[in-house]
Amino acid sequence: MLKGGGNLVGAAFALTALSYGLARFAYGLLLPQIRADLSLGAAGAGWIGGGAFAAYCAGIVFAALAGARLGERAMATLAGLVATSGVGLVALAPSVPVLGVALAFAGLSTGFTSPPLAAAVARGFDEDARPRANGVINAGTAAGIVFSGAVAVAFAAAWREIYMLFALIGAAVTAWIWFAVPAGSPGRGTGGAAPPPLARPGLAGLCATAFLMGVSSTAIWTFGADLLRNGFGFPEARIALAWIALGLGGLAGSSAGILVARFGISPIHRMALLGMALCYGMLMAAAVAPPLAFAAMALFGAAYIISSGVLLIRGIMLLPDRPDLGLGIPFLAIAVGQTFGAPLFGAVLDGANAWTALSLFAAMACGAMFWGMGEAAPPRQG
Repeated sequence: MLKGGGNLVGAAFALTALSYGLARFAYGLLLPQIRADLSLGAAGAGWIGGGAFAAYCAGIVFAALAGARLGERAMATLAGLVATSGVGLVALAPSVPVLGVALAFAGLSTGFTSPPLAAAVARGFDEDARPRANGVINAGTAAGIVFSGAVAVAFAAAWREIYMLFALIGAAVTAWIWFAVPAGSPGRGTGGAAPPPLARPGLAGLCATAFLMGVSSTAIWTFGADLLRNGFGFPEARIALAWIALGLGGLAGSSAGILVARFGISPIHRMALLGMALCYGMLMAAAVAPPLAFAAMALFGAAYIISSGVLLIRGIMLLPDRPDLGLGIPFLAIAVGQTFGAPLFGAVLDGANAWTALSLFAAMACGAMFWGMGEAAPPRQG
């Protein structure tokens, strides 16, 4: 491990919290207030959420193509700058179209974030330490969610002021990233100039399960708070507490590397997907037993962060010569799924009801369980 490895993990954790927990996923928490202030319908909210996820896809592609030339420090710093600008623009958005552009810009930052961090970990940590470091960094999403929920309680869900606070935090995190992430070697990939073959065994199954997991997850990421408010009559403070429960559950995702080492990739991932499906069932039952909603949100947080952590670890195992792509490809598949999932859930919610939408998206999580990812890593590229 390089000197200052703890500082790198800390700064990377903070950047993940900013770009994922605040810039990307806080939209779902604050959506009820945003809809009320800007007269935004459920279908429109889904399209805006899908646009942010589509921007995430574009960000991952850009990071994969340009990251090796820019180097880890420049790419990670760009992620912080874009996240900070995006949440600042959300705070000032006077209309729905401007809000959509702002959230797309914020979503772009998430695509810029993870690939350079994975490359920095691969460069600075030995092979045995990488899964744990990547698992801790990935759990930054959950920390950002806990923080956004706590701020929503403190600010009484005043969404513009909350997003402005996010922008101030983003500026500080971006400065930390600049000093904590090594510059790397611009112009050179992590393991050579030639791109790895996309037909590498195991990659198709990894992308398929990541896509379905991404589709399913938008039920909570985009519409979770809206369901709690309009479906179960939760007041704003209780919604924020449920979001905190989601984030606290997600902190369990920092153990993804340890769980994979102990039990294997496929069993842990199937358990995480089953947890997502059970979460939706618990939400439906919360109509008659509201406290179940808090348990459901905590279960979703743990399941999603562990699932994404396992996908990250498996991708890097399949592409050890390009850890940025090993992370970027499954995360791109998740984002493509989320791009389709957000407007689909909104359309079903508008056209049918919450029970139908949640049942459909639980079935998608179960469907992702049938795509095995295998256990063995491919031979190292020489």
